[in-house]
Amino acid sequence: MEWANDGKSKGGVLAHLERLEIQVNRSRKNLEDLQRAQAVESALGTKIHKLRCLRDELRAEVKQRQARVRASPDQTLKISEQEVMERRQEKVKAILQAYRFTGFILFVSGLSGKLTSRGVCVCISTAFEGNLLDSYFIDLVIQKPLRIHHHSIPVFIPLEEISAKYLQNNIQHFLFCLCEYLNAYAGRKYQADRLQSDFAAFLAGPLQRNSLCNLLSFTYKVELRGQFPFRARLQYKDLTTTLPTDVTITYQGTDALSPSWEEQRASHENLFFSKPLHHVFTYLQEKEKSWI
Repeated sequence: MEWANDGKSKGGVLAHLERLEIQVNRSRKNLEDLQRAQAVESALGTKIHKLRCLRDELRAEVKQRQARVRASPDQTLKISEQEVMERRQEKVKAILQAYRFTGFILFVSGLSGKLTSRGVCVCISTAFEGNLLDSYFIDLVIQKPLRIHHHSIPVFIPLEEISAKYLQNNIQHFLFCLCEYLNAYAGRKYQADRLQSDFAAFLAGPLQRNSLCNLLSFTYKVELRGQFPFRARLQYKDLTTTLPTDVTITYQGTDALSPSWEEQRASHENLFFSKPLHHVFTYLQEKEKSWI
């Protein structure tokens, strides 16, 4: 009996030691996470301080030039175009550095760039749901006026419209807006590709889509062994979104639509409004498995 009690005591001690070890590991991990977060915060603070110093230097330089102009009005024309372009280049460089370091606008894209002899070349890397997709570049010439030298932006992205609105007066918003369009297009294309590759058994024939992937139509079924009773038409009027703005689901049967089919059709419309395409068919697939 004493030996048995001693065994229980040893077991209790071992269990207690295991719990202590788990607590120590958890505390160590929390400490490491905290240290990493503090290091990132410190680095961000340093970068922000440098950018603010650059801003203050540029402001001081502008004030000095304005003072000289007021003192000698006839010197106004001596401020060269080169100096103006250099200041613009520094501003663009600061913006790109801030984007790369802080991860700003990562919810729409990865943005990077490098200075060139003409100005700056910006690379926009698109992504959807954490999946890296296509990358595009735009080569800007820093002169008056700013202009685009080369680019790989698809022709169906309204680059000219975006440029006319923002390129000359707000290059930061120009890049932000361009990222929105490219990421939304990449996200819509990704969904359409996933639907065709992963859920072809649910479709009757190929998915019909235009170049911008903002108008999709397809015939589908809800059961792998069933017929193809539904026809879907999805339209994305807002080109900066990855979910449709208009959804139309029609029943392909010849008989009058029963209440159960109408309820199913209406529920499908809600699904397409609220979920990416491949998620909708993942849901339908899982629902079919639950019926089996």
